[in-house]
Amino acid sequence: MSTPDTATSTGATASPANPRSRVVLASLIGTTIEFYDFYVYATAAVLVFPHLFFPTGDPTTALLSSFAIFGAAMVARPLGAIFFGHLGDKHGRKATLVGALLTMGIATFLIGVLPTYAVVGWFAPLLLVILRLAQGFALGGEWSGAALVATENAPAGKRAWYGTFPQLGAPLGFIIANGLFLIIAAVLPSDDPTRPSQAFLDWGWRIPFLFSIVMVAVGLWVRLRLVESTAFSKASKEGRLTKLPLATVFRRYWRQLILGTFFMLATYVLFYLMTTFSLSYGRAAVEPTDGSLPGLGYSYNTFVLMLIAGVVFFGIFTLVSGPWADRWGRRRTLIWVTIGIILFGLVWVPLLGAGFIGVMAWLIIGFTLMGLTFGPMGALLPELFPTNVRYTGSGISYNVSSILGAAVAPFIAVALWQAGGGSPFWVGVYLAGSAVLTLIALLLSKETKDVDYEAAGDEAEGRLAEGQAEAAAL
Repeated sequence: MSTPDTATSTGATASPANPRSRVVLASLIGTTIEFYDFYVYATAAVLVFPHLFFPTGDPTTALLSSFAIFGAAMVARPLGAIFFGHLGDKHGRKATLVGALLTMGIATFLIGVLPTYAVVGWFAPLLLVILRLAQGFALGGEWSGAALVATENAPAGKRAWYGTFPQLGAPLGFIIANGLFLIIAAVLPSDDPTRPSQAFLDWGWRIPFLFSIVMVAVGLWVRLRLVESTAFSKASKEGRLTKLPLATVFRRYWRQLILGTFFMLATYVLFYLMTTFSLSYGRAAVEPTDGSLPGLGYSYNTFVLMLIAGVVFFGIFTLVSGPWADRWGRRRTLIWVTIGIILFGLVWVPLLGAGFIGVMAWLIIGFTLMGLTFGPMGALLPELFPTNVRYTGSGISYNVSSILGAAVAPFIAVALWQAGGGSPFWVGVYLAGSAVLTLIALLLSKETKDVDYEAAGDEAEGRLAEGQAEAAAL
């Protein structure tokens, strides 16, 4: 499969419209805040919400209910990608990114002041669903815009390197969110390692949600200083913007949408198994007495510290993946990493059964693979589409994949955990199967690192038609 605007060489690139420091800060801080908000919810979905919003009496049912709402946000993400993508492809990246950040920040803050089930009954989980959907809607517009700010302002030959900066927001957001929860849990300790303290449940859990408003203010200050990228400004001046980006991307670039969606599948499944499911499995008692599923038996504080140590490798290898993808290509890099994810999924049981060293090895390997697969996506998905539909196309691929991967991953993982009698074996097989689908998509694709971001006109359309014919022949 060829991609639009493919050139035989990188070609000349106009001088970036924004200085490097501004590009890095604007793409990094926004995704850090967005992922912080998302991780705050993910942590609360395991630690707090089953007790406060879904008091069913059955711990597994309460956890599955909490994960179901966690996944509901993924359904809203493609809608956010369409809405914000339309605005971003017609009116520019800057204002669209500001709107996405505000939406996420307000929704997260309001979750921090929600009444619980004990106060307003079923109305509490209903409000939680609405605000969770708003979070997903906002994140649907955030990622692609941040990736475009980074890559459309990148020097020639360094798009994958620049594209890792918005990706770095994921591990940073995780560390900040879970670090804050960890501090609060230490200040408000519990005598029961399987349950937070009463003070934590009463008010402590609200602090990370309320704190998000401070981070949003900082993010807005940075993003309001941006100017539009040269690529978008040039497309606008030349009259190449399209009236209906959504219709154009489905009509002309549907192959890229499908391939881009499956490029991200293994990334998403790995992402949420390592961050959300692992927190449930790691904290579950080895021999539970309340009917819940067995796990590793670590205390919350201990396992979160182990997670944060693993996420450090996530951040390091996210940055490492950029120069690798620029040197060897996105496709080659991701093919080898995806093979690694398949193998990793098949060795969960021996690793997790090897005590503390085995669990730490599992976390480090998983998060290392996460960085290596997530990093190149900041360049790869935008490179599938031309400037006039790049926000919409990359956003839809990224966020539709969130439904196939992230929305159902924690829920399927708990169901497989239950079906396996407490063993994570089938959860690992599920990860390996998802990675096989990603590997197939990568093998059917072609390299994109030499795409010319500013190419346009009949020549580019001709190359696209040739590429689609090649893909059809495969």
